[in-house]
Amino acid sequence: MEIIVASSVGILTAGGVYLILRLRTFPVILGLALLSYAVNVFLFASGRLAIDQSPILSKYGEATYTDPLPQALVLTAIVISFGMTAVLVMIGLGAFLEADSDKIDIEAEDDSKEVQP
Repeated sequence: MEIIVASSVGILTAGGVYLILRLRTFPVILGLALLSYAVNVFLFASGRLAIDQSPILSKYGEATYTDPLPQALVLTAIVISFGMTAVLVMIGLGAFLEADSDKIDIEAEDDSKEVQP
């Protein structure tokens, strides 16, 4: 079970980094979403991967339980990442409508414009 979760975190991270390095707006937004999913799965897995166990201590003396703090952190992170993705989509849409392209232009500084003595 742990190897599946660890490999899924790695695959999500690799896909997110690959998409962030693209020169288009939409893949960058998808890459950020994949990275946030990878962080959410990592945080969720840090609370112990346990099956059929209660999230809190039981009054019947059950010694094993799942930590509820990572679950609350993941729930909060999901809401924040949804809001952040919505804002980024609106910024990207505005840039697309203004420039008629979603290409991210990274222009190198032109050295020929310097004043020669």
